[in-house]
Amino acid sequence: MSLQPHGLRLMAVHAHPDDESSKGAAATAYYAAQGVEVRVVSCTGGERGDVLNERLKKDPAIQRDITHVRREEMARAAQILGVSHTWLGFTDSGLPEGDPLPPLPEGCFALEPLEVTTEALVRVIREFRPHVITTYDENGGYPHPDHVMTHVVTMAAFQAAGDATAYPHAGQPWQPLKVYYNGWTVERMQRLNDAMIRLGHEAPYADWLKNILTRPRRVLTTHVRCGDYFQLRDDALRAHATQVDPDGHWFAVPLEIQRAEWPTDDFELAASLVPVSVPEGDLFAGVRELADRDAVCRGAAARDADGELMLKYEPHAPIPPELDHSTEPRDGDGDGRDEMREEEAHSA
Repeated sequence: MSLQPHGLRLMAVHAHPDDESSKGAAATAYYAAQGVEVRVVSCTGGERGDVLNERLKKDPAIQRDITHVRREEMARAAQILGVSHTWLGFTDSGLPEGDPLPPLPEGCFALEPLEVTTEALVRVIREFRPHVITTYDENGGYPHPDHVMTHVVTMAAFQAAGDATAYPHAGQPWQPLKVYYNGWTVERMQRLNDAMIRLGHEAPYADWLKNILTRPRRVLTTHVRCGDYFQLRDDALRAHATQVDPDGHWFAVPLEIQRAEWPTDDFELAASLVPVSVPEGDLFAGVRELADRDAVCRGAAARDADGELMLKYEPHAPIPPELDHSTEPRDGDGDGRDEMREEEAHSA
């Protein structure tokens, strides 16, 4: 399916470099290939992320300047995906471990005043002028403090960017029309796991399934067919060489199986200022149809008495499991490792 972009713009807001290549990346590459302008925003530089590629752990250049290395990796990934990129400029908070948890490091992203982080993102929104934004749900996708804060900041910036009285020195008001959360589904993991077993392979997602079952079940609304871009997604993720094992579980399921079993990237519509009908197959559903969408984004959106945007769509409540926000490892396959934790790439 070829959809004419006609000046559409998409912004994907992420916590760390590499998140853009592991969450919604095939859809990102698909839209970029269709001519949509796509901007990835990395809230932090990932300075406190571990080196997860065993082949690179003792590399002196990486040990000397991980920040520079991760910037180079991000540049390569952005080129592969076909997107522009902005560093928001905040410092990685790390993933605290222990019982009780230690305090977060001074000056990190998760401890910055919300008005500071929100203004920074509002400035980027008003400069790039996206019609649609993607980010994480209120749990951050998983309980890393930077992921949770990325959600908080993105939703605050969505509310503020079109308000002429908010951050008046951060550019001309611009109101994005839709916000989505990147989706993780038990069904996708289970189907891929079952397909691998059926074809005689090792089950790749036992730890992932054990982890994901402790999280709220999201009500996903939007399924973007982008299987032809799974290879670009994987190439972009491999560009973050310090953060992924090239032989690891990210790449355990052959692409032909993924395309046959689950050829979409999935999202949860979190807020919309345009009428929608779910389920959707397009992040720009309801936006493409506007005769002059830029004029709508420049205009003053309706707000309630508290100054909150009056939405045409709000999400369904997630289906709660046994909620557990522990950052302790979970070993579902008995190999002494938690592959999901290790390969989400932010164990520190």
